[in-house]
Formats: sequence, C-alpha cells, structure tokens
Amino acid sequence: MCSRIVSFVVLALSLNCVFGETCSNAKVTGATSYSTSDATIVAQIAFVTEFSLECSGAEKLSLFAEVEGRIFPVAKIGDTQYQVSWSEEVKKARSGDYAVKLYDEEGYGALRKAQRSGEAANIKPVATVVVRHPGTYTGPFFNSEILAAGLIAVVAYAAFSLRSKILS
Repeated sequence: MCSRIVSFVVLALSLNCVFGETCSNAKVTGATSYSTSDATIVAQIAFVTEFSLECSGAEKLSLFAEVEGRIFPVAKIGDTQYQVSWSEEVKKARSGDYAVKLYDEEGYGALRKAQRSGEAANIKPVATVVVRHPGTYTGPFFNSEILAAGLIAVVAYAAFSLRSKILS
C-alpha cells in the first residue's frame, strides 16, 4: 500500500515537471523594489522586487530568477503578481542597478545545465526586471564613542600639563 502511494506521488511530480508551462510574449508591468538603505546594525542587505507578469498561454507558471549568477525561486503572490527576494553581505552589495532575469521551467533547466557543465549561460530570459539600489549607509567614519574618548584624553592631558606647570 505504501509503495503505491509513493509511486503515485513520484508519477504526479514527474508529470508536473514534464508538462511544465512555458511563457511566451512576456510583459512585465508595475515593477517596484526595495533594498535596505541603513546597514549600521545589519549584516545582510535585503532586496525585494514585486512585479506583474503576463504571459500568453500560461496560467500556472513557475518562475525562477537569476541575479548575478545566483538562482532564486519566484513567489506567486497574486494571479499575475510575483515577488523575488534575496540578500547579500554588506561588503559585497554594490550600489547601482541589479538585473533580475526571469526564467520559466524550460529556461531554468537550460540555465542549470549550463552552470553544471561550466559553460557560459546564453539562455534568453523570459523577462528582465531592474532593481535599483542607491547604496547603503554604514555609519559615520568615526563612532561618537571613539570621538568622545579622544576628546577626554586631550582635555585630561591639557589639564595635567597645566597643573604640573603651575606646581613647578
């Protein structure tokens, strides 16, 4: 009985992969994005983009996003609304535009195959969304504690120097 259930699940997953839908004539609209702008107390910069994607002939579309060589799943948050999020270390995150390349299941498979074989991935994405990151504030050059400690040291040195001149 258990083996029948397992074989049924494997068959269902196989059919889902075989009959995965592809996206043609993709149109991205309403793309919005957010990225962390203050990194004084965080170790990772978060990037989030939401967009609407309309494809002809695809209803239940599974999408994947590729950002600078890393692949992320795309979450479906509405009928045609999608969301991608990822994070990078503060030191590695750069300011500027990030190209989020979107792939359907067929393109994702070709992209993974190219990555495994070490070839340059020349797979055309379904669509591309641009995320602009203005940069991240990492705090002042000198922390206020260090500046205060230095000022106290200068005042203490001046006071003790003046005291020793008066007493001698």
